[in-house]
Amino acid sequence: MEFHAIDTYLLDGKPTKAAAIEAALAAPIDDPRAAPFYRALGTVGARAADEALIALRLVLAGKDPADTPIRRLRALAALARASSANDQRAIDATFAKDGEAILDLVALKTDPGVLLGAAREAYAAGLT
Repeated sequence: MEFHAIDTYLLDGKPTKAAAIEAALAAPIDDPRAAPFYRALGTVGARAADEALIALRLVLAGKDPADTPIRRLRALAALARASSANDQRAIDATFAKDGEAILDLVALKTDPGVLLGAAREAYAAGLT
């Protein structure tokens, strides 16, 4: 799977949210489900919630931007960022907040190195 700027922003924090939005707006797809997201991102820019970016990313992947996959991708991105920073407190907070969406990774929560790879892999799988 080829990552989009939205993915690298969500998973790594780079590029910036503004740059990720700019990349999405520069190469719009012709899908009516994407139109409201493009309008919103064009209007609010970097003030947009990450969930809006995740919903657009699901549409770009040909997926339904429903609540369950949005919550899962948001949690996986948070796990990837926290694991990359070796931040156990943030990892635990993500499991506390979104545990049901990421139950398949709970056994890895005390090993940030392994969790990082698993979260990134699960994120990519959620878009294929």
